[in-house]
Amino acid sequence: MGRMGQSGHDDYAVVVTRQDGRWEAALLPDRLVGDLDGLIAALRQQPSDNGAIGLVNVEDEFFVATRVDRGGTIRYLLSDVTAAVAWELAADVCDRLDIDIPADDDLDDVWPAGDLSLFSDLGLDEMALGALLSDLDAYADEQLLSLAQACGFASAFERAVDAVLL
Repeated sequence: MGRMGQSGHDDYAVVVTRQDGRWEAALLPDRLVGDLDGLIAALRQQPSDNGAIGLVNVEDEFFVATRVDRGGTIRYLLSDVTAAVAWELAADVCDRLDIDIPADDDLDDVWPAGDLSLFSDLGLDEMALGALLSDLDAYADEQLLSLAQACGFASAFERAVDAVLL
């Protein structure tokens, strides 16, 4: 849900799957933007060749990427740990990753947390993802689009996100 529980117009959650060699993406209900357990449950229900990817943009400030594989393993990536100070979703991801929420006086730096190899099998290795996340001039939605382009599902992702922007 946005900053301490309020959803903004820039918030969205998208599920990305690959079926029969084709990428598909769909918008998830708004309520899942702030509900990590609900997001994971929705990802588990998706038919897919190799699991589902959840991408959540919160007010263009940060994003969460979650991947649930067919075996049920859940992996997380949070684009900015400092978001956990103000947003419950980011704090929930930090909790799952067993990472302390930064102190208020430690908010000058932006740093990602979680599995930087989350998309390695899709052509986005840890170094490239790290470089994408270190672009402090890019908004979260721009980072997600760059991520989608590097992984090969940009057109499906953009179609899903366009529904939010209309």
